Amino acid sequence: MPAQPGAVAPAFSGTGAVPAPSAEAPPSGRAGSVPAPAGEALASGPTHAPPTPGAASGSTGAAPGPGAASGPAGTVPAPGADAPAPAPAPVPAPLHDPDPYSTPPYGEPGPWAPAPPVQHPAATPAHGVAVNATEAAPAAPAAPAVQDAPVVDPWARYDPWAAPASAPLQQADPVEEDVKRRRGRRRRALITGALVIALVSGVAGGVVGVQLERNGGIGAVELPQAGVEAPDRDPDSVAGIAAQALPSVVTLHVSGGGSAGTGTGFVLDDRGHILTNDHVVEPAGEDGEITVTFHSGDTAEATVVGRDSGYDLAVVRVKGVRGLSPLPLGNSDNVQVGDPVVAIGAPFDLAGTVTSGIISARERPITAGGEKGDGSDVSYVDALQTDAPINPGNSGGPLLDGKGRVIGINSAIRSADGGLDPEDGRSGSIGLGFAIPINQGKRVAEELIESGKATHPVIGITLDMQYSGDGARVAAEGGDGGPAVSTGGPGAKAGIRSGDVITKVDGRPVHSGEELIVKTRAHRPGDKLELTLERDGKERTVSLVLGSSDGD
Repeated sequence: MPAQPGAVAPAFSGTGAVPAPSAEAPPSGRAGSVPAPAGEALASGPTHAPPTPGAASGSTGAAPGPGAASGPAGTVPAPGADAPAPAPAPVPAPLHDPDPYSTPPYGEPGPWAPAPPVQHPAATPAHGVAVNATEAAPAAPAAPAVQDAPVVDPWARYDPWAAPASAPLQQADPVEEDVKRRRGRRRRALITGALVIALVSGVAGGVVGVQLERNGGIGAVELPQAGVEAPDRDPDSVAGIAAQALPSVVTLHVSGGGSAGTGTGFVLDDRGHILTNDHVVEPAGEDGEITVTFHSGDTAEATVVGRDSGYDLAVVRVKGVRGLSPLPLGNSDNVQVGDPVVAIGAPFDLAGTVTSGIISARERPITAGGEKGDGSDVSYVDALQTDAPINPGNSGGPLLDGKGRVIGINSAIRSADGGLDPEDGRSGSIGLGFAIPINQGKRVAEELIESGKATHPVIGITLDMQYSGDGARVAAEGGDGGPAVSTGGPGAKAGIRSGDVITKVDGRPVHSGEELIVKTRAHRPGDKLELTLERDGKERTVSLVLGSSDGD
């Protein structure tokens, strides 16, 4: 822009500034400013420096100082002079328009330096607008400028590695970033909620599944159950038979002579007589103790009335006991193979044990005992065989038919090792139990109650127990060295001789001497028998009437 006549261009500090003459340099300002009196230096800085006395205001339209005459714009005559001062030499026009904000020039910052901060000066009136002197605040007097002062480089102290300004940096488009962040939080919250719901649902489903599997539903478990029924049972059923018989079955605890044992018995009459096995009461001896325990739990002391080892039967009696219920007796001759039976006893001292089975066989000849070695304790029984479980402790207990009547006295079992023992079956029941027929037991019990002894039916012959052939052979001599056929006995009267082999009794085969004894003792003394025998290769049949012995 061309310079006005008589005007002095303002000075610029920094690169590219043109210094004014020292004698007549006007203050920094706009075109039309009044030159300062001679001898005053230019003031650097903003255009609001206070005017010098006698000089005109730096702004167009400012009031003239005292004693100064108004002239053309931009020309003020020197005081006390009659003629105008010569015009100063023309100053070349600046390359750029004056900067109203006095922005310092750009230096040469480093490649990473930010742009220098912009300085915002105080509000400046528009061009051609007069500023009221009263309203303008007095500015501090400008310090005299030092000629040839070094130009201060605003970037001299710039450190590209210094910490950033304390003002926080603003991210680009913060609103959009916040929206993204909120969306991300919502998405994470939804995913977390879905996972929690899935986990809770899985646990709840597992619990419900377990409940359904174990209990068939959720809540209180109540299984279907039959209502209360009357305790009465059919008298012919096992339960009915047991209910009727148990009050009459007792448990015996025997001790004496350094030994003890447990067995079973049953009530014969209301006088306190109880039938059991001889080997049950044997440990008591002459001065032992026998305690009877009833089904009700009451106990009483008992004494031996009579016993017989050949039949393995004994009778004991309790005193001072009332209300006894005797068991009804059946008829063992009516029993058939396959008939149902019930056994009651105290196996291994478990009183009141009830088992059931059938009759497996009839007239099964067995011998039991023989621990003494002289044969005095051997019992010969034409037994009823049953598969009802019988174990040690059942001895002496009743074997009942389908109507609750006694048809046998449980006495022996066949053990797994092949032994036949009335009491000491070590392996327990294997389904082979034997009972004395009640017909034989009844006769023996009656004799024991009456006389304390039982009679045995006899033929009056001595048998060869070492004979291994089929049948029972008459020995050559008796056990005491006398004749094998007793003089005047039933056998002698029937014409039996030494060496004869008896093969049948009443038409039923006999295979050994023990079996002949069993068959004989199954009868009463005075019964008539028909025997088939062989002599010199010839078979013949003889009849005889059984004699009696006192148990020898």
